[in-house]
Amino acid sequence: MGDLFDMWFEYKTVVPKGFVRLLGKIAELTDAGIRVTLFAGNHDMWTFDYLPKELNVAIHREPIVREYSGKRFYLAHGDGLGPGDKGYKFIKKVFSSKLCQWLFARVHPNLGLQVANYFSGKSRIATGNSEDHFLGEEKEWLVTHCKAELKKQQVDFFVFGHRHLPLDIKVGEHSRYINLGDWVSYFTYAEFDGDKMELKKFEG
Repeated sequence: MGDLFDMWFEYKTVVPKGFVRLLGKIAELTDAGIRVTLFAGNHDMWTFDYLPKELNVAIHREPIVREYSGKRFYLAHGDGLGPGDKGYKFIKKVFSSKLCQWLFARVHPNLGLQVANYFSGKSRIATGNSEDHFLGEEKEWLVTHCKAELKKQQVDFFVFGHRHLPLDIKVGEHSRYINLGDWVSYFTYAEFDGDKMELKKFEG
């Protein structure tokens, strides 16, 4: 559900060093005929055509609604949805600008990736100073967004990744908001068995 990488930028002929084992595992899955979809997050919004062309990964940048086994899923990374966070919404527009992307691509990869990794190193994951905690339903923007969407359409499961917290919150009589958590601190994921969906923790 996004933020697969802490930082990612694709130059025309250069991609960031590292991640080879992860990319290799994804290639193994897609080569076996397993569909892999990435919802680009705020840390990896600069994914362009490398993953689709090299690994056959489908990329979504906006929310989508899909139906599986009679259940409706609203799927998105989650950044910029709901009220508030106007500063980030402005920054996202800047980062999503084709002109800004073109200008950054003019910077030599050694310098461009060094600058990007510097700010990545300031992230809550790199420093270990996670500020993520449940704010209460009335202050969780994604909860607000889910409830607003339910006024427009029926959804059984809203699934996001942006908050980096494992959350399972009832947002309607038959609707739940599930945030997958992360693979840095919580090691959580969600599993849908055709009827119900639940958060699980990887114990390996």
